Amino acid sequence: MTEYPTLLPRFLKYVKVNSRSDEHSDRFPSTEREENFQKNVIMKDLEELGLKDVHYNQKSGCVIATIPSNIDYKVPTFGLLAHCDTADFNSVDVKPQITENYDGKSKIQLGDSEFYLDPEVFPHLKNYQGQTIISASGDTLLGGDDKCGISELMTFAEYLMEHPEEKHGEIKLAFTPDEEIGTGAEHFDVEEFGADFAYTVDGEAPGKLDWGTFSAAQFGLDIQGVNVHPAVAKGQMINAIQVGIDFHNQLPEHDRPEHTDGREGFFHLMNFDGTVDSAHMDYIIRDFERDGLERRKNLVKDIVKKMNDEFGTERIKLKMWDQYYNMADELEKHMEIVDLARDAYKAEGLTVNEDPVRGGTDGSQLTYMGLPCPNLFAGEENMHGRYEYTVLESMWKAVDVLRKINQLNVERNKK
Repeated sequence: MTEYPTLLPRFLKYVKVNSRSDEHSDRFPSTEREENFQKNVIMKDLEELGLKDVHYNQKSGCVIATIPSNIDYKVPTFGLLAHCDTADFNSVDVKPQITENYDGKSKIQLGDSEFYLDPEVFPHLKNYQGQTIISASGDTLLGGDDKCGISELMTFAEYLMEHPEEKHGEIKLAFTPDEEIGTGAEHFDVEEFGADFAYTVDGEAPGKLDWGTFSAAQFGLDIQGVNVHPAVAKGQMINAIQVGIDFHNQLPEHDRPEHTDGREGFFHLMNFDGTVDSAHMDYIIRDFERDGLERRKNLVKDIVKKMNDEFGTERIKLKMWDQYYNMADELEKHMEIVDLARDAYKAEGLTVNEDPVRGGTDGSQLTYMGLPCPNLFAGEENMHGRYEYTVLESMWKAVDVLRKINQLNVERNKK
């Protein structure tokens, strides 16, 4: 494994910048802070590294850059993507902390807080004995999702620009917005990007290779009740909160995130706000199979219809939409791209973990937009909360894998 001395300071700089997205925003990218991070930090760093055609695509909300070819024959152009936003947990005043030579068994206190990374709670910590753990202070997330990926792409680009002896074709980089709220990739300009295939660098521990994901939908319910004084409520009151509870209780009790794993899908209630007069509920639906997703969507529609029929009016208004589909259905037509990543992992001494990811990435949408795009590991752990951490050696290994993918791409297409 190669040590990359600029990766850690680069990562620490990035995580201190608040670039959280906002699902309730009506602008694109969803927050000005996210766009400022792209334009004022990412673009500047790419330009200082000497990459070509560094620009901000307003339509896609992406920073795009090119590592120019240094060979005299054509090989497939591949792209690498990392997202600039962080998830919906406190991202103000991130204070990263470094634990060197972790012993694999001790608790790591998060700053001065009451919170700890405990290997009895998070057993994967035991895999990193002797390595460097980077966490936050207990008040915020770390932001490794996906500033690990951003740091790795930058370090990979820096290495190639400083080592012309390492041959490569043209390589495209994209730094995307709003991945955490699921809307960034839908604006991506595949034609302008100009890659034959790509990888998102946004996965978990070393060896994780994602080319199968959930298929996903989301829906919201707006419930109109009838609010009268409880003393005279009989036969008149319709409690919107209770209507929401009655709806929820008609969904399969087992099919919730806290009860499912592997290839099991679920319904997930993310938000429930209301009074007797009115209520609103937000759900996501996940299933690995497209027909399974449709069955789940139809169940929701049937429950809503049945309840409205019982009321004799449309008291529950349903808005539902698809978010993304299982990329495996398309990537099975492009398995040479998955094989390229597999071979790079194995060449770097990694055990490949291809368990379908219980989520989605920008690659889920991009693959269906004509840019085949599996997801590579970036070293992120415990994402989206105060217990998030990453491992420096995992990030170094991710850069090694990117270099190996490039090497194999050149060797296999040499004339």
